[in-house]
Amino acid sequence: MGIKPSYIKTIGTELLKTQPENFSKNFEENKQQPGLSAKIGSKRVRNRIAGFITRKVNTKKHS
Repeated sequence: MGIKPSYIKTIGTELLKTQPENFSKNFEENKQQPGLSAKIGSKRVRNRIAGFITRKVNTKKHS
């Protein structure tokens, strides 16, 4: 779809490293978690992070 900005990748990777048990394969569940785990003011940024994490979790399961 496009290239993700580095801050999306950085935050998403850090959240996956520190709290992997809080994220699932479901985007709708993952949308709420970044707002609880980190202070993210923008809904759009929160959703982009959730999408990045969801994609990483789904590809990790297939490998």
